[in-house]
Amino acid sequence: MMFRFASPYFLFLLAIVPATLWYSRRRIKASAIACADTTGLAGISSSSMLWLSKLVPVVFQIALVLMIVAQARPQWGTRRMSMDTEGINIMLAVDLSESMAALDFKHNGQVINRLEAIKKVVQQFIAGRKGDRIGMVVFGSQAYTQLPLTRDYTTIITMLEHLKIGSAGRSTAIGDALGIALKRLEDIKSRSNVIILLTDGSSNSGEFEPLAAAAIAREAGVKVYTIGVGSKGRAPFLINDPVFGKRYVYQAVSIDEKTLQEIADETGGLYFRAKDMDGLREIYTTIDKMEKTKVKVDAFAEYKDLYPNLLLAAFGLLGVWVVLQNTRFLRIP
Repeated sequence: MMFRFASPYFLFLLAIVPATLWYSRRRIKASAIACADTTGLAGISSSSMLWLSKLVPVVFQIALVLMIVAQARPQWGTRRMSMDTEGINIMLAVDLSESMAALDFKHNGQVINRLEAIKKVVQQFIAGRKGDRIGMVVFGSQAYTQLPLTRDYTTIITMLEHLKIGSAGRSTAIGDALGIALKRLEDIKSRSNVIILLTDGSSNSGEFEPLAAAAIAREAGVKVYTIGVGSKGRAPFLINDPVFGKRYVYQAVSIDEKTLQEIADETGGLYFRAKDMDGLREIYTTIDKMEKTKVKVDAFAEYKDLYPNLLLAAFGLLGVWVVLQNTRFLRIP
């Protein structure tokens, strides 16, 4: 909501208001009746009408102010914006296999698993996009669409927050995830299509070979950015042992970096390795800069004139002033 004066230079006329008030008071003093001795009048209390008579010039001054402000054309408007953008399509392919439970990331001094680290960084990435359509595919032993392409970023972040490790199976079907992501990108045409694949393992499940899916992506003009998440060797996991309860165990983990690099090279994308939160943030910052969307914003405002109300009030006060000046508070001369 916005307020403005369409002709603000008329406000300079407000300078004459003090002058008219000074002239009015001087005229009242000049018209006073001269009296040689006021001793006999000392015990007479002043009438309340005398005080009210002093307000009559004020009524005129207020009316004058309202008329001047009305000339400046005060307006109340609503600011509107129209966005014209050729947003790109981005599909997130997120690994939910059991290895994503490895506790080799830290956030604010607290140890978190790989999926939680991905959630925090991806949320920031989504919040920074403007005009792009973003969708999500999740995969484990199977791959399925979690959310089709949309510009409803709030919904995307909410769906991301509800992802759970193991909900798509224990294994890793990278090829199937790429295939479904490509299918979703066909739903809505765009000048640019991107897949961001996040995984911490090697493809050991599914019906589609990762490199075969990469070849199809290349033919379709889709770039695939691959991100290998986590450390190599052994990583800590929190398990619930039926005998000893919750405890930490170290298990062997591995990332098929060779395949991830080949997928990225095949499609014109890049491969990144994320070993910690800072590295993961830097990766998404790099992708964000490389896949920027040009957004053209046209701003305009619709205004409603308020001066008719001011003039109505001013004429009403003038009418009251004229009546009072010529009746109860008539001054002679």
